[in-house]
Amino acid sequence: MIRIHRVELPVDLSGQLHDRTSRLRDSGADCPAARTAWKSATTTRTRLTQHLTAMAVGVRRCMYCGDGLGTDIDHFEPLAEAPLRAFDWPNHLLACSHCNSHQKRELFPRDADGGPLLVDPSAEDPYEHLELALSTGTYTGLTLRGDITIKVFGLNRRDLERGRAAAFIRTVSMLRDHARLRQSGDTKEEALEVATSLLDQPFADVLYAMLRYRDLPGAAQVLRGHEVVAALADPALHFWS
Repeated sequence: MIRIHRVELPVDLSGQLHDRTSRLRDSGADCPAARTAWKSATTTRTRLTQHLTAMAVGVRRCMYCGDGLGTDIDHFEPLAEAPLRAFDWPNHLLACSHCNSHQKRELFPRDADGGPLLVDPSAEDPYEHLELALSTGTYTGLTLRGDITIKVFGLNRRDLERGRAAAFIRTVSMLRDHARLRQSGDTKEEALEVATSLLDQPFADVLYAMLRYRDLPGAAQVLRGHEVVAALADPALHFWS
């Protein structure tokens, strides 16, 4: 899971969402009514998907696991909890069908004061709550919210751990190639192609973690060489900023 920057919607689409929310509020809509209104808003959902896709890192990756293609608009705070947020733009995230339908579903743990215990990647940096071990692809919670986020989204599913561990090896190799290509004046275009491929591949959270670790003591050992650390300084790779 990585930081996602939410875009500002066009004025007309933002107005449509506001109008639909007002109608739900005026009718005192419950969850079934909100769900019906949401499913019937085909054009609105299509346009929202386009903007969520533009926000996603790589090739339309799920904003939770970073592996599967984002096929669903997930309501971060589920309609069962907040039916009036059905058309609330800050409540929409792009998810794969597994994370949306099999993992998170209607789960939305809260603390004793009613605050959410899931990390919203579009509202905060997940790395304040999560730490990724690059060699194993395993997440560890740094906070209670981190622990619960890992559990609810199944971030340590075996297939995801193996995918991230493999992505780390692949990313190290590509960064070494990237560094060598940048040093040659005749291959800068190829270097840019490698950087683009790094951003497009699944498990962008691996590169995200590497970028976060590069300024820490012992970075060369963790990231497998000073050449890799140097390659990570390329601004073209700093997609989260």
